Amino acid sequence: MIIKKYVGKTEEEAAEAAKKELGGSAVIMNVRDVKPSGWRRLFQSKQVEVTAALEEEQDAYTPVRREAAKAQAGQPKATLLSEKVSDMDNGLEGSSKDIEKKLESLQNLLVTQLKKSETEKNQAREEEEEQIPKHEGSDKQGDREENKEQEKFIRLLYNTMLDNEVDERYANQILEDIDKTRKPNTPIDYILTNVYQKMILKFGRAEGIKPAAKGPKVVLFLGPTGVGKTTTIAKIASSYSVGEKKNIALLTADTYRIAAAEQLRTYANILEVPFQVIYTKEELQKAISDFESFDYIFVDTAGHSHQNEEQLEKTSGLLKAVEEMAEYQAFLVLSATTKYSDLLRIAESYKTITKYQLIFTKLDETAAFGNLMNLKLYTDAPIAFVTCGQNVPDDIEQFNPQKTVKSLLGGKRG
Repeated sequence: MIIKKYVGKTEEEAAEAAKKELGGSAVIMNVRDVKPSGWRRLFQSKQVEVTAALEEEQDAYTPVRREAAKAQAGQPKATLLSEKVSDMDNGLEGSSKDIEKKLESLQNLLVTQLKKSETEKNQAREEEEEQIPKHEGSDKQGDREENKEQEKFIRLLYNTMLDNEVDERYANQILEDIDKTRKPNTPIDYILTNVYQKMILKFGRAEGIKPAAKGPKVVLFLGPTGVGKTTTIAKIASSYSVGEKKNIALLTADTYRIAAAEQLRTYANILEVPFQVIYTKEELQKAISDFESFDYIFVDTAGHSHQNEEQLEKTSGLLKAVEEMAEYQAFLVLSATTKYSDLLRIAESYKTITKYQLIFTKLDETAAFGNLMNLKLYTDAPIAFVTCGQNVPDDIEQFNPQKTVKSLLGGKRG
């Protein structure tokens, strides 16, 4: 007799695995639910374990061997067929009874073994509890209660992160790290503080826009259309020109949207700073040379789909032209309202042409900030700025990890 156990998401899946290995004659003797072990038990569905058995007897094959012998003796096929039908009719009742007896015997044997094993486990557990002093048993009961409360709280944190659209794998990573260090008597407040600090550390800090060691720092803004890239440039330019009294120049390589160029020209006029439209990489290099005494040169690149390889290649050419002339930084501007899967594709496409920092716009148009953490962990690119409105220059700020983490854990962003 062969007895084996198989695990699957459902009883049907586990039974199928059993029959695949043991054959169609395998008998399912026992079915029970199995919970995942470790931290993942909080989030993964339970599995089903089936115990299957196969009796190693070959009696059932005797009729087949008999038929084969008759065929070898030269008996006509028609006679064989009629005898086979006759054997089936005559032996059906007796065969069924024999099979039922065998299965019942096999099942009784397995059930007895399982009960014996369970009884032995219970006896061992009782003996162990008897050896523990009463106050120690009370302490263990208290630990179990505290552990349940901790798990409820951690599940609440997990669900809150998912509600804020943090990717499940990143939420698991954060909470698994916490689970490795927590103890039954760990206060809930300490767990929350630990999670809060770990998420802040995962965000890290962006260097922002740094001055060049020599000459102007060229700052290029990349990204798809419709994310508010031009308005974001105007906000940053205003901060550096008016707030920090820096000499800046504005350039646009977005020659596909006349409105975008005219919008940036308007901002340049308000700020009273130079403005140029760039059509080629040679013109870009000349502009860098013309403004070599300036502190910063902000460049608005053409917004395009991440699937437009031709435009991506053109943007790559501009970056190489800048690199030959001056120090530069690139910022990938993304909307916080963009679908997560699209954000991943956009980030991946631009990652092939340059290293960048992130700017997220339109935070005022979404209540879920999970994509900020998702993209930070996926790209390992720091988040430098976030915007939350159309007002220039007010609706922009340096990224504050504390405020964002507070929001992700259920607090109000203020």
